[in-house]
Amino acid sequence: ALRKRFFSFFTNWNNQIMTKNTVARRYAQALFKLLDQESLEASQSGLQALAKALEESNPLKHVLASPVFTLEEKSAVLAGCSEKAGCPPAMGRFCEQLLKKSRVGVLPEIAEAFRDLMDQEKGKQQVSIISAKSIDSDAREELQTQLQGLLKRPVDVSFKEDPLLIAGIQIRIGSKVYDSTVKGQLQKMRGQLVKG
Repeated sequence: ALRKRFFSFFTNWNNQIMTKNTVARRYAQALFKLLDQESLEASQSGLQALAKALEESNPLKHVLASPVFTLEEKSAVLAGCSEKAGCPPAMGRFCEQLLKKSRVGVLPEIAEAFRDLMDQEKGKQQVSIISAKSIDSDAREELQTQLQGLLKRPVDVSFKEDPLLIAGIQIRIGSKVYDSTVKGQLQKMRGQLVKG
């Protein structure tokens, strides 16, 4: 019974993540097609700023999630944030559509998918490296050089630390994750043991 509940939870959780990413990609593609070439950069930085504000600001989350505030009030708040972030006018209308369709919670994923589209347009690849401990600058440069050689295009590498990984690194290239961390290996072993 416990095993069934675990797999049911994992399957539902995995489907929610996949659905969220699919929805985000669709909205990002629609926005990308809607904008003219001159406003793409401003929209990207504005989307990143809005996503960061949504992730970090509890009052903003409260206003957007609360049924106490009307759609017009939420739209005005989001339009104000959009304006402060330097977004073009089309972004305000886009955010209004997100509110109407109850998709504002997907804004961080939309920003990430939009950035990926921008990078594809430029021929650039985003790479995220998460390590248990800090990676020194020489090793960072070496990793970036090796990744550019492997991918045969310019890469924009971001480095993060997560002590919960115990040891090793996790490299995320687009939607693919290469995990050589101790935590990842332990999770993989646990999954195999549960399958039995």
